[in-house]
Amino acid sequence: MTKPNPADANHANLSEVERIKAASRYLRGTIVESLANPLTGAVAEDDTQLLKFHGTYQQDDRDLRNERTRQKLEPAYEFMVRLRAPGGIIRPDQWQTLDRLARQYGGGAMRLTTRQSIQLHGILKWNLKETIQRINATLLDTIAACGDVNRNVMCNPNPYPSEIHAEVDDWSRRLSEHLMPNSTAYHEIWLDQKKVADSRDDREPLYGPTYLPRKFKIAVAVPPSNDVDVFAHDLGLIAIVEQGTLAGFNVAVGGGMGMTHGNPATYPNLAQVIGFCRPEQVLDVAEKVLTTQRDHGDRTNRKHARLKYTIDDRGIDWFRGELQKRLGWPLDEPRPYQFDHHGDRFGWTEGVDGNWHLTLFIQSGRIRDWVDYPLLSGLLAIAEEHEGDFRVTPNQNLVIANVPPEKKPRIEQLVAEHRLANGRGQSVLHRNAMACVALPTCAMAMAEAERYLPTLLDRLEELLAEVGLKDEEIVVRMTGCPNGCARPYLGEIGFVGKALGKYNLYLGAGFAGERLNCLYRENIGEQEILDALRPIFEHYAQDREPGERFGDFVVRTRYVREVLAGREFHGQEEG
Repeated sequence: MTKPNPADANHANLSEVERIKAASRYLRGTIVESLANPLTGAVAEDDTQLLKFHGTYQQDDRDLRNERTRQKLEPAYEFMVRLRAPGGIIRPDQWQTLDRLARQYGGGAMRLTTRQSIQLHGILKWNLKETIQRINATLLDTIAACGDVNRNVMCNPNPYPSEIHAEVDDWSRRLSEHLMPNSTAYHEIWLDQKKVADSRDDREPLYGPTYLPRKFKIAVAVPPSNDVDVFAHDLGLIAIVEQGTLAGFNVAVGGGMGMTHGNPATYPNLAQVIGFCRPEQVLDVAEKVLTTQRDHGDRTNRKHARLKYTIDDRGIDWFRGELQKRLGWPLDEPRPYQFDHHGDRFGWTEGVDGNWHLTLFIQSGRIRDWVDYPLLSGLLAIAEEHEGDFRVTPNQNLVIANVPPEKKPRIEQLVAEHRLANGRGQSVLHRNAMACVALPTCAMAMAEAERYLPTLLDRLEELLAEVGLKDEEIVVRMTGCPNGCARPYLGEIGFVGKALGKYNLYLGAGFAGERLNCLYRENIGEQEILDALRPIFEHYAQDREPGERFGDFVVRTRYVREVLAGREFHGQEEG
């Protein structure tokens, strides 16, 4: 198939980012020159877009911005570096390298992301290349961790039934490799490998010279656990286990969380299940879903450039037909499955092979040392003795995985010595909550998230305790802006930043991630949030049905309406 190259078309309305990609010489731009420029801690403006494809974002410390402006200094520029780690699996030796980088260049902290990756923040431009080189030396990398390509492929870190985890994880890794950009620019710029004599000799057989219209995300779920929030992704793959073996995957398309305040043409969306494929077909299916979006996604408006809009604009029947045409065969009918939760199971669990897995709660994914909670040091001590692996969960927690029975007492001892099981926010409400980084580093943040959520959760716990619901599991998500990095629209209670100290309050998502929430109150502060939720908690405590989840209750009692598709999110009718 000859694929069109939209950036070469005579189209005056292409977005500025499309121009940057087309002129980049396969993601090279002037990154080398920007890194060598001693007069600024920043890179050239066009290079800020291209760096994302290499796994790093330029940021600045917004806590210092006003003071530096007053002193007539440039912003305190720094860089975030993000790993590509399919399924969130990290070896102990790799963890030790990340710990050293965090202490040396990352302000003594690392962050577990909501997509099973690890981010280092605060990296100065002068240390960026060394950081990426040292990551690659451990056989990890940052390629395609960001940018208009397929991002980190998510996979259940310890699914049920666990005996198929290795097989499902292998498919997630093969998906990640199959959809990897082919440009040699990454190795040339960061790893000092031989330059291509002429970038026109470089090739992107899958992506083309302008890559995708926007980012593309894949998640692989194993029922009954939907911990990856499989319906929040451009492509969701639901593992179907029959008679103890992996029969294949149900295929869901068109999910995505981002939207823009005040723009009803943008909305979060849940992926739709369109069929079933056998394991050996999954790479072909993923490629053809991606290339359909490559060729038909909107390259004129980046707020309308995700697969969810392509499908909604053209219709799901059109998408099925286009996918079948590219595959040369039809998907089978979807197979039955059932999800019952989308959170993590904490504590020790025994695998079918006799090894043990310990899931630790990490509040908002932030790993550092506190005076009374030496989390960073404790995990380093474990990494120095652990014989298995670490698994970042989709909920920003960490699994100490594949611990041999004879090593379990030693891991338990290290956990106790560093107080890792008694760390911050160990309550039920905290454990079911997530927050994005937001301020001070994210340029998109309108409000606090990670730094503020624990305080708000403490206040909400007081309300729940008053009505006898202290131990009730409720999924809470908070983001500093509407882009949806912590998947706030899948929270039974969701907070989305509107301004400093102000949030939109959403209610009613499904506990298993199968329903979006709905706007309940707009642009309110902490006391207004508490005042709005207090009577609902009281009502829930008094009138809930046996086993009824909070999100289901607020829909049944009509505090908010049921939202199953993005076009319904702002109250618009489907169609």
